[in-house]
Amino acid sequence: MIKGQQITVLGAGIGGLTAAVALAQRGADVTVLERAPEISEVGAGLQISPNGVRVLDALGLGDTARRRAMRGRGVWLRDGVSGREVIDFAFDNVAPDATFLLFHRADLIDLLAEAAQSAGAKIRCGVTVRAVKPTRADPLVEVEGDAPCSMGFVVGADGLHSVLRPALNGVRKPVFTGQVAWRAVVPATGREQAEATIFMGPGRHMVTYPLRDGLLINIVAVEERSAWADEGWNHTDDPENLRRAFSGFCDDAQALLERVDRVHLWGLFRHPVALEWHRGHTALLGDAAHPTLPFMAQGAVMAIEDAYVLANCLDSEGPEQGPALYQALRRPRVERIVEAANKNARNYHYANPLARRVGHGALRLAGRLAPQKVFGRFGWIYNADVTRL
Repeated sequence: MIKGQQITVLGAGIGGLTAAVALAQRGADVTVLERAPEISEVGAGLQISPNGVRVLDALGLGDTARRRAMRGRGVWLRDGVSGREVIDFAFDNVAPDATFLLFHRADLIDLLAEAAQSAGAKIRCGVTVRAVKPTRADPLVEVEGDAPCSMGFVVGADGLHSVLRPALNGVRKPVFTGQVAWRAVVPATGREQAEATIFMGPGRHMVTYPLRDGLLINIVAVEERSAWADEGWNHTDDPENLRRAFSGFCDDAQALLERVDRVHLWGLFRHPVALEWHRGHTALLGDAAHPTLPFMAQGAVMAIEDAYVLANCLDSEGPEQGPALYQALRRPRVERIVEAANKNARNYHYANPLARRVGHGALRLAGRLAPQKVFGRFGWIYNADVTRL
């Protein structure tokens, strides 16, 4: 039902480009508008869990994705201070049929941009959209330097600072969580394993995993503190601040932090899931609809799922009825994932030494007796297949 339909996607991030692929493959006339002068990504890693890989497979991108990413081998939880293992979820044991991919963000962006253009989508960079005014039919889009005009159906995949979200939901200030996060990419030594490692400590934790055939290590480090930082990924910080915050961590963690020569810092804020995801010929997806904290590694994957479901709904029900079906299918799931991410930080940050010993001890015991059962708590996330809705 969308063959030939003009669709404008705001934002050339993971969600926007996935939407462009899915919509263009269904015959829509897709244009992606990106504020940046070119599609480029600073160094950062992404974990794409099996629910996201299924979407890439359905779009015909699975083989290329597997070539350009590393396959994750597990998740290793360690006490950050002592370095002692808490539990090791080796995927061959707990999820042998599942595919977890470890991507450099730039590599996934390139893959999706190439696929979108191959499917017929157009990508215009250096375009700043000032406002979107939803109407009963096609909305009016105001681009900097031009008069407002219709650009067909508009998909707001423009992230935390979306211009479409406030047009649908008004403005609501986010709440600072009392946590900040650093991210960095460092050279690998060759000794690191192809798995995500989580160093858990009092009031802080650090996640690391390899990228690009093990040549790089991605680091995300989170600290609880009252002094807040601006939201957004691109605020630089002094690496010494990161090293001081984690100075009490074990030697393996220190060896990674010593290699950090450039680091970015951002404040973690809790945003409500948007009440209204669509109006007229508009729809939100990804962070524009439901920003999530990075404690379940599902932010990018939820945008990928959104994009596929939106394209399917528009194709099956058309631009009049499709957006409502899309919201009905997606909102309950993302609300549950956002809440799971909110809770997961507490599991990493035991400040009380006794509570930490008890909590880590319980996980160790469960890991010995029934690791599949422990990992299976996340089956509702990883086993989902939105391509079969």
